[in-house]
Amino acid sequence: MGQNISKVDFIIVGGGSAGCVLANRLTDATPYKVLLIEAGPQDTNPWIHIPIGYGKNFRNPAINWMLKTERGERWVKTQVPTPRGKVIGGSSSINGMVYMRGNQDDFNHWQQLGNAGWGFDDVLPYFKKSENQQRGEGKHHAIGGPLWVSDPAKTHPIAEAYIKAGLQAGYDYNPDFNANRQEGFGPIQWTTKNGRRSSAATAYLKPAKARRNLIIISNAQVHKLIFEGSRAIGLEYETLGKRQIVHANNEILMSAGAIHSPQILQLSGVGDATELQQLGIPIIADLPGVGQNLQDHVNAPLLYKTNLPLTANSLYHNPVRKITEGLKYIFSRTGMLAMGACYAGGYIKVQPEAANPDIQALLLLFSTEDLGGVPHKFDGITVNVALMRPESRGYVKAIDSHISTPPIIQPNYLDAKADRDTLVAGMNEIRRIIKQPALSDNILTEYSPTADIQSYDDCLNFICQRARTSYHPVGTCKMGQDKMSVVDERLRARKLFGLRVIDASIMPTITSGNTNAPTIMIAEKAADMILSEYGAS
Repeated sequence: MGQNISKVDFIIVGGGSAGCVLANRLTDATPYKVLLIEAGPQDTNPWIHIPIGYGKNFRNPAINWMLKTERGERWVKTQVPTPRGKVIGGSSSINGMVYMRGNQDDFNHWQQLGNAGWGFDDVLPYFKKSENQQRGEGKHHAIGGPLWVSDPAKTHPIAEAYIKAGLQAGYDYNPDFNANRQEGFGPIQWTTKNGRRSSAATAYLKPAKARRNLIIISNAQVHKLIFEGSRAIGLEYETLGKRQIVHANNEILMSAGAIHSPQILQLSGVGDATELQQLGIPIIADLPGVGQNLQDHVNAPLLYKTNLPLTANSLYHNPVRKITEGLKYIFSRTGMLAMGACYAGGYIKVQPEAANPDIQALLLLFSTEDLGGVPHKFDGITVNVALMRPESRGYVKAIDSHISTPPIIQPNYLDAKADRDTLVAGMNEIRRIIKQPALSDNILTEYSPTADIQSYDDCLNFICQRARTSYHPVGTCKMGQDKMSVVDERLRARKLFGLRVIDASIMPTITSGNTNAPTIMIAEKAADMILSEYGAS
């Protein structure tokens, strides 16, 4: 809705995974008036809430920014589609619902980089605070939090066979990738509640909407922040074709994500001074790290034909099965329509020197030629072989001074030789696992890559041609102590006052897994920091 309001205590820019958490926590029995501004619409599209609908959301410009990367100069020379949520709930409203926190050492590494209070023991309470775990509470899990974390209502025979193949290949069974150890093969948990998506919007924002101290404005595009000297005091946004200004008594909280948080900062005069001058943008703060340090989990999709008519491919192309699965979902909230992106996965180490798994391999019960495309007419599966700790670094950069112009997104996928070597090795190890007895009788053929692609160069060429994002951009406003850091350990913007960045962009290094859960954790921790500083914890 559009509202004309002139001043609040806190302004949250972006109603995504982090913004929804902040909106809830900062208005829960506090005296603070909070404004949440989201560029996209309310999350009323029914395909947002039906889990299998995430495939439709990848190509829906009504709720998706429909971004693309720049072509790489040497390796990944294609423009890679990069879906980002443009809707209340952000990317938590369009993602594959995989609940994955990352490796414990990911967070210990953040602390080793000088970010006090961000080690695993420090962040675990915030993971638990956010979680309502179907399996119950324990050392690593909790119940009673807003975000539902669930197992599939029923197991799937292909997923069971995939896990068994991993064990036959010499790996351990791992019942919980979010507990003590990450390596091994096992089931995947989803952010779903009774067969429906549990997004940041449904988990955090919906229960808070009726609070009198929370104002939500959707379909509102922030153009730039407003500064008085080095203090952020407000922002300019546009809704219903009208430009409006709102001021903040306390702080502005940037939660627009790893692509749009740096872009908005750059358009506001916060970024690399030389580049801002070239765009004719007045400089507020010379912070050259804004937009730099972009990281993502580039992946190689391996596609297989199977003789089991149990995939989403046959669901899509079989009218009778559509009806039966539709009825099953309507009456019991189970079946293929209740399916998250994957049922099973594996974490493996392919480099001898790796202390922790460097490859994630998630099993998807469908196959397509491209992202969000029509499933193949044959029954097929996909294994996404994803690089967990890339050394390559990219950037996000505003092209001009207009927010309506998408920024340059240059991930520099596979620029580092270690990334190429690890992903090729990971691809070949997963191909070996697929050939284990548990799966071999049901795999008809390697569809992509074909069986003749075996040499290092051929495998690398395949990866470069078929590489996809795992939809996990992070790091573009990194937390740290060096000159390229944008925020400190309390997520306060350096050289500025009244401004924090609270989203996936603050990660100094990417987590070893899907990034929605750690983004929610970051916002939970940030909310506690803010409330403790302002005397309302």
